[in-house]
Amino acid sequence: MQLLNFTIIKLTICLIIGIIIGYLISIPLNISLGLTIFLCLILTISFLVARNQFIKTIWFGLFSFLTMTSIGVLTTNLHSEKNFSNHYSHYILEEKDSTKTISFRIREVLKPGNYYSKYVIDILKIDNTAVNGKSLLNIEKDSLKSDLKVDEIYITKTEFKSLIHPLNPNQFDYKNYLEKKYIYHQLFIKNESLLKVSSNTLTLFGIANNIRSHINSKLKRYSFKPDELAIINALFLGQRQDISEEVYSSYTNAGAIHILAVSGLHVGIILLILNFIFKPLERLKNGYLFKTILLVSILWSFALIAGLSASVTRAVTMFSIVAIAMNLKRPTNVFNTLAISMLVILLFKPLFIFDVGFQLSYLAVFAIVIIDPLIYKLWKPKNKLIDIYWHTLTITIAAQFGIIPVSLYYFHQFPGLFFISNLAIIPLLGIILGFGIIIILLALLNLLPQFVANIFGYIIGWVNNVVGWISNQEAFLFKDISFGILYVIVSYILIISLIRLFIKKNYNTLKFVLIAIIIFQASVIFTKHQSSENQFIIFHKSRNTLIGTITKNKIVVANDFDSITQTKNKIIKDFTVGNHIENIENEPIKSAYLLKNKTILVVDSLGIYNVKTIKPDYVYLRQSPKINLNRLIDSIKPTHIIADGSNYKSYLEHWESICKKRKLPFHQTSKKGAFIIEY
Repeated sequence: MQLLNFTIIKLTICLIIGIIIGYLISIPLNISLGLTIFLCLILTISFLVARNQFIKTIWFGLFSFLTMTSIGVLTTNLHSEKNFSNHYSHYILEEKDSTKTISFRIREVLKPGNYYSKYVIDILKIDNTAVNGKSLLNIEKDSLKSDLKVDEIYITKTEFKSLIHPLNPNQFDYKNYLEKKYIYHQLFIKNESLLKVSSNTLTLFGIANNIRSHINSKLKRYSFKPDELAIINALFLGQRQDISEEVYSSYTNAGAIHILAVSGLHVGIILLILNFIFKPLERLKNGYLFKTILLVSILWSFALIAGLSASVTRAVTMFSIVAIAMNLKRPTNVFNTLAISMLVILLFKPLFIFDVGFQLSYLAVFAIVIIDPLIYKLWKPKNKLIDIYWHTLTITIAAQFGIIPVSLYYFHQFPGLFFISNLAIIPLLGIILGFGIIIILLALLNLLPQFVANIFGYIIGWVNNVVGWISNQEAFLFKDISFGILYVIVSYILIISLIRLFIKKNYNTLKFVLIAIIIFQASVIFTKHQSSENQFIIFHKSRNTLIGTITKNKIVVANDFDSITQTKNKIIKDFTVGNHIENIENEPIKSAYLLKNKTILVVDSLGIYNVKTIKPDYVYLRQSPKINLNRLIDSIKPTHIIADGSNYKSYLEHWESICKKRKLPFHQTSKKGAFIIEY
């Protein structure tokens, strides 16, 4: 398990460090380019010197690692389109009414929201200036209008809107997520404001979308149920937009969501099928070379059709290396193969390192390769069927060891019955995938009998039912688990120490395990005592009021929610999970809050603020009170005015203008997010 003995793994780690540095620290492109060229020259000189010396030195290795780190920084800068003068962001103004005539091409169709259809677009022109860069397009839903298609070009007149960070603490940061995909702005328009431009240009994304659409049009003739067709699209075409919320939640809660991601199992089966089909080519002159080119080309064509997600890109890159080595009759090392695939992907997609799917995919594979043999050798069943299920279980457990810390960090839940869903489905998944490929091919050739389609639909329905039943066993689903980045780090230290002890039982490995346990305990104690003692938070909630008073490990919540809003609201849950708060209490909204030496006066729709017993530091306006704000300020002289999401927009604009004239701080939660007072 001496992974760091592999040079390619060390170089890949250095590349990752460089990418993270390049992302976190703004280093100009010319500096990173100059530094990389300089280090490459130094590396070349150190290599020439080392080659002529009999004594080994550390300098060549040191400069190799520094050069690879610098390449990571440079790669990050080169892929950031903002670093180039023709990026659209250099031609727009971050101010109101900066309307532009924008020409754009549809790049990707996203899962629609409640009110808007969403697309990723390539910006082609702003006014008459040719530009590049990606943006998010939101089109108001209209049942009478059809969805836009990939590669269609449109012109519209609108303004770019900045992406915003979440308005409440510990909520999912969609702005940060999109920026890692090089998307920095969004457009909000209606269908009526779009002018379609005729174009014959086809991109690879458009061709892939047309292939997917053609396959779907053929499959729709065979009366598959919506959920069955959605799962077929996920399994074979990498498209999960059409999966219903209920089915997606079932797979997540059952610990089987990885089944819906096109990954190594899918690509491995395709490679085996293709390798068998093209085997006769080996008899030709240069047949192995021709066969390898065909295999790799088809694998990457499949990756493109499947949407080039992190997991499918990892799998296809890895199996491309395997296919090349296999047909060149070269032995391969799985760790080298993994490291090379990761290095190649990150050179072309550096910010994939922050992608959850990319992280989970590689962690799962590394864990399977390292841990599975250790567990599998504990028992060697003689019965073939039992052996298949035993090996499935060991692979599943090994993968969980690899991904559980990161999974808990991102999703805060653990499906206790994950092994049942995997034992039920994984042994049959190879057959399902092989059968599905045949179904799609026959459908494309118009040779698919209806009864065969019905059988396949029944199998997909059975998988959905099994997953649904497992997900309904809520006693085994552990939700709302607080798990920060510190826990992730110490968890992997503990897992690595346990693996070392399992491989080699001696005093040193036992000592490492005990130290890891102490570190984990220390991290738990530290986390419980690091949070702020007391906080008063006015959260942002559209049309409602939501207040939280935090004291040590308890939050007291006050709101004016109805029963439906109360059920759907996740703001408090996200906050408590993110801050390791275990106790939640409820109370009515008070007219005033006393926080040690600070006082908050709450003015609601009744508009009462003449309270002579207190002198408030903050005035908190909620539910659109009909007041004269100038008179209120003159009367009680507050230091801050706060207005939450329950107020009318026109009131907020009026209050903001008054406070601006009087140079009084005005905090509007719909713009600035939750208002937090620490006391």
